[in-house]
Amino acid sequence: MEDFENTFENVSIELRRGLTNLVVLSQCKRPVYGYELVKSLGEQGFPIEANTVYPLLRRLEKQGLLSSDWDTSTDKPRKYYQISPEGLRFYDRLRAQWYENNKTVQEIIEE
Repeated sequence: MEDFENTFENVSIELRRGLTNLVVLSQCKRPVYGYELVKSLGEQGFPIEANTVYPLLRRLEKQGLLSSDWDTSTDKPRKYYQISPEGLRFYDRLRAQWYENNKTVQEIIEE
């Protein structure tokens, strides 16, 4: 039984990992900082660790899919991320691919 649980947990993690880019990009249509993203996604039922979000945000920025700006007007400077025009094109395409894959998988498993 322990093997079953470990296998299930590993497969679940793989599924979520594949969706994380899509979910994070969807939340960056307005400027958002890392901790706000962690909190918001958790509240929406997609819990994500800070040690996953921050490297992902940096990678998406490096890929040109996000842009960032520092807000130093408060006591705690925060780096805000927002989807770039290229990122929006990428997100729209990724979302369409998700819907297509989801529909196909549903058809296959519900036969």
